[in-house]
Amino acid sequence: MRSSLTKDAKLILENGIIFSGYSFGSKGKVIGEVVFNTGMTGYQEVMTDPSYFGQIITFTYPEIGNTGINFEDSESKDNIIKGIIVRNYSNNVSNWRSKISLNNWLIENNVVGLSGIDTRALVKILRKYGSMNGIITTGDETYDECIELLKKSPKMRGLNLAEKVSTSTMYDWNINKSREFDLNNDNFFHQKKLKVVAIDFGIKKSILNRLASYGCETIVLPSKSNLDEVLSFNPNGIFFSNGPGDPSSVSNGINLAKELIAIGDISMFGICLGHQIFGLALGGKTYKLQFGHRGLNHPCGLNNKVEITSQNHGFAIELDSIPDEIAEITHFNLNDRTVAGLKVRNKPIFSVQYHPEAAPGPHDSDYLFKNFVSLMLERC
Repeated sequence: MRSSLTKDAKLILENGIIFSGYSFGSKGKVIGEVVFNTGMTGYQEVMTDPSYFGQIITFTYPEIGNTGINFEDSESKDNIIKGIIVRNYSNNVSNWRSKISLNNWLIENNVVGLSGIDTRALVKILRKYGSMNGIITTGDETYDECIELLKKSPKMRGLNLAEKVSTSTMYDWNINKSREFDLNNDNFFHQKKLKVVAIDFGIKKSILNRLASYGCETIVLPSKSNLDEVLSFNPNGIFFSNGPGDPSSVSNGINLAKELIAIGDISMFGICLGHQIFGLALGGKTYKLQFGHRGLNHPCGLNNKVEITSQNHGFAIELDSIPDEIAEITHFNLNDRTVAGLKVRNKPIFSVQYHPEAAPGPHDSDYLFKNFVSLMLERC
């Protein structure tokens, strides 16, 4: 659906390329890293995933909005994307769970939308030249003014965005806050309740729900928490969450991971940014991918075992940067052979680069939560 008869909005990339289209959602201008997501479903979860903080998302699926927005599937309340770019958006909602249209939700959350552009052409540019900053504007800024704004905007490399999306205070997450369907999980009831401390670098609600469905009482702590604060809760396990930005800049999280790994007898699990922080804590290095992995069908595996995974990240661990005697690689991304999983040798510590909570995405990797729980139960 077009919100006007004439093109009234534009995207300008930092390399100077312009796309003109139709505005929807909120009006104004936003600057962020322009990335693309190849998923065919789950736009609500994507837009509210804190890992996309500071970014403008291009959806490759040609029509977005026909299922509206509900009150259950958002991954966070406040940490949402800056803007979205779509080929077509639908204001005609047809879904029994929907409570508000995409257009109205964008207006309420001050998210700028751009439709009616050739998203295939845009994605081909991002694949060739890499993700880059861009500006969407519905105003009358000139081309030169927009380029000047882009020159002054910070690049993703070097940004510690985890501290911007992390909770500022501790809070508890228990089964009463998880989705109803999780109550039927066969693994939920344990004789002993398991206490998990989750370090919030931009944690998704669905991850907390999966932990709860496996019988974990989770205490969520800010990203700047120190070792004494974490250990004061006597946890059975420690979880390092997903999050946005450059992992090498999250110095507090890296130092905390180093100290916890040195202790070595506490079960630990990391997802996405948490996985990268584990790699850095083990002495490894990370680097920025050209255009990242953002979608729901990325194959990962090793030794003839393959999982179809949901991914959302722009950085990766350098393959040869972690000594083999310290950690083993458990998964590769089979599209480009980047590191997708690791396990610390002789310690109950592992991590993956993808999202086993499957919101959105396939459920192939849900067993990883069970593995985390099993490691904790072995040490109870």
